[in-house]
Amino acid sequence: MKTITALFASIVAGAVIALPGGSCEGGGNSPIAPATTFSSLFESTMPSLEGATAWINTAPIDVNSLRGKVVLIDFWTYTCINWMRTAPYVRLWAEKYKDAGLVVIGVHSPEFEFEQDPERVRRFTAAMDLTYPVAVDSRQAIWRAFHNQYWPALYLVDAQGRIRHRQFGEADYDKAEVVLRTLLKEAGAHDLDTTIAPVVGQGPEAGADWANLKSPETYTGYSRTERFASPGGIVPSERHVYAPPPRLHDNQWALDGDWTVAQEAAHSNTGSARILYRFHARDVHLVMGSSINGPVRIRVLIDGKAPAASHGTDIDADGAGIVSEYRMYQLIRQQTPIEDREIEVLFFDRGIEVFAFTFG
Repeated sequence: MKTITALFASIVAGAVIALPGGSCEGGGNSPIAPATTFSSLFESTMPSLEGATAWINTAPIDVNSLRGKVVLIDFWTYTCINWMRTAPYVRLWAEKYKDAGLVVIGVHSPEFEFEQDPERVRRFTAAMDLTYPVAVDSRQAIWRAFHNQYWPALYLVDAQGRIRHRQFGEADYDKAEVVLRTLLKEAGAHDLDTTIAPVVGQGPEAGADWANLKSPETYTGYSRTERFASPGGIVPSERHVYAPPPRLHDNQWALDGDWTVAQEAAHSNTGSARILYRFHARDVHLVMGSSINGPVRIRVLIDGKAPAASHGTDIDADGAGIVSEYRMYQLIRQQTPIEDREIEVLFFDRGIEVFAFTFG
């Protein structure tokens, strides 16, 4: 998520692709680039965590108090599906190596404005069963101090406070764990568990079906959207009645009904509004929330029919669901075969705010 410019820069050591601004990695057409272990040329001292606006599961942490410990810093934001798929690994490592001297610190750096609310972050920290310390980085001060550009991003820090490993996006978990154990041994840990058990995420945390993931993350706000197919295009920040085209092509999306497309999101002004997308992926998620004091009823269709066994965790087999809090909703988990499909989401009530489609 949060691609601010199309200017790419390659870090040659490890062929990691960096993007100025920020990106929710792993949501494109292929798995993320390989992890990178930097040589001493690239090592740097772990920055301060003083920019946190709040802390969860702990009192404020001073970097100096971490000397002698191996530290894993995990940058996340709670609507990022790519981070969600890494969460089972981070939870496992936090528990597996806590007695060996590992300190895991999550840094919640928001993408969308609603994610700046510390109480929402607290709720989702609990809902995601993150029991380790979490720094609430609503001003992205820690993000900038690390010169970070991605969700998710892992930084492994040795007992002397040096950043020894950086890993962006999904995959290469076994390599990250090997580096983690190496740093723990350097710090004096003994008799470490060297088994690398497979991690199987459940629900939205399940690993993506990369072979069939051919639809990119798509924003609905006018500042970053692409492939919008309603005739006439987007009318920014003004109330407008949209209609879908006769046919959507691959990875196009459209609105139907009375909407206002703002910088971050599309807002429905009346009930019976729709959003449509032609996709190719196993999973379809939608980041959204209700802006009214109450839930918004929805119905999801695939190719004009109820999803049946292909429904996601947030709707039933008939496609019915409720949207209230601002978060990522899993709408579809397709049964095989995975083919080109068209998803249609009908909002029976006004007041929905839709931010982004993501896929898995």
